[in-house]
Amino acid sequence: QTRSSGINAEYAGAVKTVEAGMRVDAGNRDLQAVLDRAKPKHEAAERSRRSGLSKTELLKEKGDDFYKQAAFENAIVKYSECLDNLPNKRSALAIKCFSNRSACFKQLSNFDATVEDTTSVLEVEPNNVKALVRRAQAFEAIERYRFALQDVRTVLTMPPDQVGSANLSLSQRDAAPTSNRVVQAAQEQRA
Repeated sequence: QTRSSGINAEYAGAVKTVEAGMRVDAGNRDLQAVLDRAKPKHEAAERSRRSGLSKTELLKEKGDDFYKQAAFENAIVKYSECLDNLPNKRSALAIKCFSNRSACFKQLSNFDATVEDTTSVLEVEPNNVKALVRRAQAFEAIERYRFALQDVRTVLTMPPDQVGSANLSLSQRDAAPTSNRVVQAAQEQRA
């Protein structure tokens, strides 16, 4: 199983890389030849991987498929169905569903639901960087600046290799404006 999932990941990486190359050089015959060889192998490996999944795991996978198509409402339905079928809402699968569903809610600007799902993730994985950043953005969108700043500060205190460069720069970029809005909100409350 581990070897086959590693091979599938290699095919997936190859397909993704070649597709990116095709966007830059659409008429490249060499890239097309590599894609023609790698894509069927990746698709076969993916079908094989999915055939070993439980019904509940397949619901999450269907949610992922909808997310990739930007069909966020449909993805939310599948992630919710998956969660409804899980007895343990703290399991790894549940955490993935909460995290992915929060991304869908954020895409749809449902920031209260984003906060709720990211909080579910953080109750189990307090250092989940994606959840912290996503929740900070949602808090900011609903003008709960102090909470947003708290999440951003948590990310900024983490080791950079744990955070990742994209999340680190996002947190650094958001820290000062969010801090300014916290001060401004506090001043307005006093006035």
